[in-house]
Amino acid sequence: MAGPLEQFEIKPIVPIQVGDLDLSFTNSSLFMVIAAVLITAFLTTSMRGRALVPTRLQSLAELSYEVIANMIRDNVGSDGRKYFPFVFSLFMFVLFGNLLGLIPGAFTFTSHIIVTFALAALIFIGTTIIGIARHGTNFLQLFFPPGAPLWTAVILVPVELVSYLSRPISLSVRLFANMTVGHVMLKVIGGFVVVLGVFGVLPILALVAITGLEVLIAVIQAYVFAILTCVYLHDALHLH
Repeated sequence: MAGPLEQFEIKPIVPIQVGDLDLSFTNSSLFMVIAAVLITAFLTTSMRGRALVPTRLQSLAELSYEVIANMIRDNVGSDGRKYFPFVFSLFMFVLFGNLLGLIPGAFTFTSHIIVTFALAALIFIGTTIIGIARHGTNFLQLFFPPGAPLWTAVILVPVELVSYLSRPISLSVRLFANMTVGHVMLKVIGGFVVVLGVFGVLPILALVAITGLEVLIAVIQAYVFAILTCVYLHDALHLH
């Protein structure tokens, strides 16, 4: 039986080697494409009818829209409206990536630090560019607020700088760790069910309970990823 960590192994599907650079299309790439296709199909299909009395699918799409729209309004302000497409796309991509990984035999690309860090780095670089473009050199006030005693710069600047630079690390590790730990637990308990056979009733009950918890965690982690993106946008736009 496969070990609990084998489910995270990246395997090439279409090997592509350019010199020393490996550009292979992998199982991780495949499930990213599947997630993008499912998101497009979900939003297109659910909003095609635009019924006055929404269907369940349309209600889910509208709920997703309202959650992110309210999140941006509450955490970024009116200036954040133009960033709605990015935050919404990010939320849906992470959400579908998390949920897809719960399907037996599927691959959880959000359980890889390289994927979550790439997303977090994109957010970090993007919000930094937005802040500099909007405020110029005043963006440095983020590390030393106006009115603070000058002598506190020795303490405040390093602390704020380290806190700011650690954003992509904390954002990526939070999602990666939660997805990895949850799937390892499911694999381990699933192994007990196989080994115990007819006596595996308790592990099965635990497996069902943990699966339900993992669905909740998948949604919460996508929400947290999106709301922290809004917080970083707020700092870039308002410097506080």
